[in-house]
Amino acid sequence: MGNSSGSTVDDLQAVEMHLWYKKFMTECPSGQLTLHEFKQFFGLRGLDPEANAYIEQMFRTFDMNKDGYIDFMEYVAALSLVMRGKMEHKLRWYFKLYDVDGNGCIDRHELLNIIKAIRAINGNEGQDTTAEDFTNRVFDRIDINGDGELSLEEFVAGARSDEDFMEVMMKSLDLAHIVAMIHNRRRSV
Repeated sequence: MGNSSGSTVDDLQAVEMHLWYKKFMTECPSGQLTLHEFKQFFGLRGLDPEANAYIEQMFRTFDMNKDGYIDFMEYVAALSLVMRGKMEHKLRWYFKLYDVDGNGCIDRHELLNIIKAIRAINGNEGQDTTAEDFTNRVFDRIDINGDGELSLEEFVAGARSDEDFMEVMMKSLDLAHIVAMIHNRRRSV
């Protein structure tokens, strides 16, 4: 009897994986998602330039083997990390996502563009500060050495200590609407 809950969890994960696979293959019969299909897949149309650049960066980050496509395993790995991953792994992934030029640091311009993109995608309601002010506040709080760039260490430590910044990051990959879409389409497939 002790294994019954474990097998139930495994069964649920297997059912969920099957649903993800069915959704992925329904939307992308080739088994490889292009950037254009990625945007359609997640209902991201008519984005402003900052939001579009952010989505393209997200696609490149999900495309782990850098072949220009997201295959099912990359898709599952990304969703699993975002939805279930340990905070340390998520923060490292967010850092990679936000480090647009790949130089190992996040500068003010990169963070500002990400904040603008997140707000464009999620809406600006309830924002009491501008994207510029928010970016400046983040750097004031977590750029420990004051060099105008966030290292991985500063980013991780700062995110853990700054609730506002952590909330913005969580919203940047809030996949609740995607999970709801998968479940809604499951009923129609």
